[in-house]
Amino acid sequence: MTEPAPQAVEKPRWLSKVVLGFGLASLLSDAGHEAGTAALPVLLTTMAAAPATLGLIEGIADGVVCFAKLFGGSLANRPTLRKPLAVLGYTVTGLSIGLFALSSSWLHILAARILGWLFRGLRSPSRSAMLADAVPKQALGRAIGFHRTMDTVGAILGPLLATVLLLKLPLRHVFWVAMVPGVLAAVAFALLVPAQKTTSREPPPSLMAGFRALPVPFRRFLLAVLSFGIGDFARTLLVLRATEILGPRDIPGGAATVAILLFSLHHAVAAACAFPVGYLSDRMSPRKLLAVGYALGVLTALLTAFAQPSIPFLVGLFAVAGMVIGIEETLEGVLCAKLVPSQLRGSAYGVLAATNGIGDMVASSVVGVVWAAYGATLAFSLAAAACAVGTLLLIVAVPDAEPSSS
Repeated sequence: MTEPAPQAVEKPRWLSKVVLGFGLASLLSDAGHEAGTAALPVLLTTMAAAPATLGLIEGIADGVVCFAKLFGGSLANRPTLRKPLAVLGYTVTGLSIGLFALSSSWLHILAARILGWLFRGLRSPSRSAMLADAVPKQALGRAIGFHRTMDTVGAILGPLLATVLLLKLPLRHVFWVAMVPGVLAAVAFALLVPAQKTTSREPPPSLMAGFRALPVPFRRFLLAVLSFGIGDFARTLLVLRATEILGPRDIPGGAATVAILLFSLHHAVAAACAFPVGYLSDRMSPRKLLAVGYALGVLTALLTAFAQPSIPFLVGLFAVAGMVIGIEETLEGVLCAKLVPSQLRGSAYGVLAATNGIGDMVASSVVGVVWAAYGATLAFSLAAAACAVGTLLLIVAVPDAEPSSS
């Protein structure tokens, strides 16, 4: 009697309707708010607002979203609240873009930006925690990498959409149209991502209790993230650096146009490498892979400090900078999920996002001030040093999260 052939073990499926829902919602939301953001400086010029006004608006909005993520993380420890928070966050963020069309002063724009970014911050930890819980552990990196790719593709499409709309429509109509993808993001999330249930009878931890309960390895990870973030300057400074060193050379389209095209290349590289990096993290140590990304961050700062007025050099620089973003945003999310138990992931993702936000604000402010006072070489060299400290901390102070085999 012949024995039945052993059945093949079915690999867990990760690219499901749910994961597609997360990705589609992020793509639509980013396309909408990036289109609105791209057209915002044009609207401010019609109000005779000073150039510093835009920096003030974005700086206040970044601060709001940073602290909103902390509270959003605490709320996300309640699984039953995650989907309502995410849907509400996508909806209000999308609608806030349309409010720009009704504004008659920069203060109205500031209020709309604060409203949108407040709910963006509140929704972010819930969405991240839901995604981490929605896929098998063996495929966490692929799912997060796919999500980051879709998010970055939206960031690429947004400015392109704004460019087309500005050529075809009156200025204020651009914001009404840009609002549509943001609202559709909420619809996609509501229809494709199921609500989460909880079987635990224990009440979720409070805001401070959730922070105190975070594991020590995760706290060490946060220290590495903060140290690296203090040197991880905003990529708009990279665009400014490229524009400066190219100067008034005879370049088709001018130095500013070339710098913007390089910025688009940066986004494209980030989108292209997010999924492969996530795929590798399902088979290798995500901590070691992230250390490679952090090391590339050191290289990015050094290349920016000693940048040459050469198009091939700048193409390489922006490509490396794009790789850093793709690796960093994907693998920090993977490590967060691996270092923290499911019931605390809301708090963990909130604190991680806030830590990155603080690092971003410090990095861009310090680099900008030092650049103005002492020159770009010193400013970006200091950024490289901060990134190097973060890389070293990640290597020596953060334990390895066990890779999942698939």
